[in-house]
Amino acid sequence: MKYVHVAAAVICNDRGQVLIAKRPLEKHQGGLWEFPGGKVEADEDVLAALKRELHEEVGIDIEQARPLIRVRHCYPDKAVLLDVWRVDGFSGEAHGCEGQPVEWCAVGALSEREFPDANLPIIAAVQLPECYLITPSPADVAEFLANLETALQQGVRLVQLRAKGMAADEYKALAKQVVKRCHAHGARLLLNGEPEWVAEVGADGVQLSSGKLQSLDQRPLAKELLVAASCHTEAELQQALKLDVDFALLSPIKWTKSHPDTEPLGWDEMRRLVDEMPIPVYALGGVSREDLADSFAAGGQGIAAIRSLWPGM
Repeated sequence: MKYVHVAAAVICNDRGQVLIAKRPLEKHQGGLWEFPGGKVEADEDVLAALKRELHEEVGIDIEQARPLIRVRHCYPDKAVLLDVWRVDGFSGEAHGCEGQPVEWCAVGALSEREFPDANLPIIAAVQLPECYLITPSPADVAEFLANLETALQQGVRLVQLRAKGMAADEYKALAKQVVKRCHAHGARLLLNGEPEWVAEVGADGVQLSSGKLQSLDQRPLAKELLVAASCHTEAELQQALKLDVDFALLSPIKWTKSHPDTEPLGWDEMRRLVDEMPIPVYALGGVSREDLADSFAAGGQGIAAIRSLWPGM
């Protein structure tokens, strides 16, 4: 089945809302909400197509935009490739130029609306931040918690508690303290541990190691909780899809001090692997905030890191 190439936009305002529009009843997936956009013409630049469609459909002109996610989805009667961009700057007053209902919706409320299935990965991407902090193992708990507080004050909103070598009881006791601090800042915490610990400590989900990922045959937590997977190969990414994880980490993208003999994948290989993934994927390994643009260009959600996101490292 030939894919219909569509440029779509997650248009964000300064109130934490995104613009959604309702599809006409007579169209494919009619009556459902969608992110504004339209078909990319043959040999047309995707961003140029998006600018044209948004001007025609909702009356705005793009001033600042960057790639968010690419989604391939096959319906029984149609296949679509959604080339989705995040628009953070625009001019004009958004309205339904073709008579379609449009609405500004809070990011957290998107999951309550009915969207076509192809749009669901877009919702997952827009609800995740561009940076994912992985903590170092704590040498001193008080210092660790102080550094975590600083990171949260600096805007970190997704955290993985990684404490290799710590006994299970100690880890869970620490996790309970970390959860309180994360939630006080509106951040979510994933445990690098057993899935059953999530409910025990009140965390928001679990980060599966590549080994744990391969040992499972079904998603280990309910959909209201996050499940992420650490991946290094195409086979592991496909296993992550089978388990219906919410997002993945792909590593190493660049050379790292911790694994100096491991050949990095590089941005071109990340682009190739991510292009077939209908879920958000973070770049991990030797990356920092300075690599965000490269990650976005490769189809990534952003970057995941320890050293570059942890205060004092």
